Amino acid sequence: MRAVAVIPTYNERENLNELVLQIRQQCPGLHILIVDDNSPDGTGVLADELAAAHPGEVAVLHRERKQGLGRAYVAGFEYVLAQEYDVILQMDADLSHSPAYLPKLLDGIRDNDVVLGSRYLRGVNVVNWDLKRLILSKCATRYVQIVTGMNFTDLTGGFKCWRRAALESIQLDRVFANGYLFQIETTYQAHRRGLRIAEVPIIFYDRQVGLSKIDFSIIREALLGVVKLRVRAIFGRAPKTALPPAASRVPIP
Repeated sequence: MRAVAVIPTYNERENLNELVLQIRQQCPGLHILIVDDNSPDGTGVLADELAAAHPGEVAVLHRERKQGLGRAYVAGFEYVLAQEYDVILQMDADLSHSPAYLPKLLDGIRDNDVVLGSRYLRGVNVVNWDLKRLILSKCATRYVQIVTGMNFTDLTGGFKCWRRAALESIQLDRVFANGYLFQIETTYQAHRRGLRIAEVPIIFYDRQVGLSKIDFSIIREALLGVVKLRVRAIFGRAPKTALPPAASRVPIP
């Protein structure tokens, strides 16, 4: 399969070199697209250097300014969908998503349309979080489960793997989330279309360097946005399913 990892960055210069190194070690041949939002710390410059050092393997998409995680992912997804990739992965740039789990996600996508890396599938698997942040994360997933009816154990994570047709089916031009709500919105759209969604267990490592991008505006968008997703589902038109029934879809070789 032809696979690519889409990685949004904003002020991740201290993590990016190590991340690319680990991805290349764990998944030789996996392509990498770095989507940089004009980071003032020089992340984009380093990304260009990595692309020059690994031509045909690492690419960079430069955006003019920071517009939120969701907008960065939409830009990155549209970029790779214009090329001939079978599988698209998404992951954070701060090393909280270990590249060691990439082979597990790629293995899971052979028989599914979307694979979610879950911190909670087998208990609680997070490293270096305080109790307050853990409770917030668990409550957020429970809130999303109640409002949307999805039963997946980790609905706010961003370590995912998509089949090309699955990602195309969710109509990226209609996605409204700017921040971390994007992770919930895209999974919900896949769920509503009856796509095969699986979870694989991961261990989540809190960032060692750099600053978290989460703030109150992101939390507020997520709280209100989940309700908006549900209201749209109730009163909007039924989603268009771009894939045939699950039973007739063949595994990726």
